[in-house]
Amino acid sequence: MTTIHFGGPSASYATAVAAHTTELTKVYGEGDTQVVALDAVSVEFHQARFAVMGPSGSGKSTLMHCMAGLDTISGGSARVGDTELTGLKDKKLTQLRRDKIGFIFQAFNRLPTLSALENITLPMAIAGRKPDRAWLDRVVATVGLSGRLKHRPSQLSGGQQQRVAVARALASRPEIIFADEPTGNLDSGSGAEVLGFLRDSVRELGQSVLMVTHDPVAASYADRLVFLADDRIVDDMPDPTTGKVLERMKGFDAKGRTS
Repeated sequence: MTTIHFGGPSASYATAVAAHTTELTKVYGEGDTQVVALDAVSVEFHQARFAVMGPSGSGKSTLMHCMAGLDTISGGSARVGDTELTGLKDKKLTQLRRDKIGFIFQAFNRLPTLSALENITLPMAIAGRKPDRAWLDRVVATVGLSGRLKHRPSQLSGGQQQRVAVARALASRPEIIFADEPTGNLDSGSGAEVLGFLRDSVRELGQSVLMVTHDPVAASYADRLVFLADDRIVDDMPDPTTGKVLERMKGFDAKGRTS
């Protein structure tokens, strides 16, 4: 078992755990076709921390999905805050994801019949909550959508649609955001702006972010970086830089295994 405890520079905020796993195992298939995606992974991510997991092909997206309650686990446990996900009924799990978790994925996951603004505020509308207008305006301005809020997804570029997804995750100020390549469809300038805002939301507002990325530049925005390989966590890098991440990734092969 590999255990990692995440810390970071946001000392002004409580160090309670935002999400963690204990001996988490994920197995696909049975018998000769069985594939172990995660092998007894124990990891803690504290509140108000900005964490990144990598590299490619190592099971990091599977870990994120299990931690966020998007995929079932084969063994062990996963928690968001004080809530144990294992055995949670579908209704309670849906409520947890709606009220306490924000998601940013490579797929935009937007409704084509709704405007950009309606897509951004949809989770809050479903929950029967009104957005904080000042915060919403700040989020929209940061991701560069102020002039596109009335447009539907078909009228937006791929990069603009990804910005809608980022804004939607942040708009309700969830307890934790799970992000899978959140700047993958953005140009370098827009991507840097979004990553900077996510980092500021951690350090200034106490937002918790767990991000999966293949990009060493994106990883350099983190307080701490976890590496997965061979279905386990194998390294923990505080204060990563692009150079340090690139150097560490030389130790992994194309399938995300230690070489």
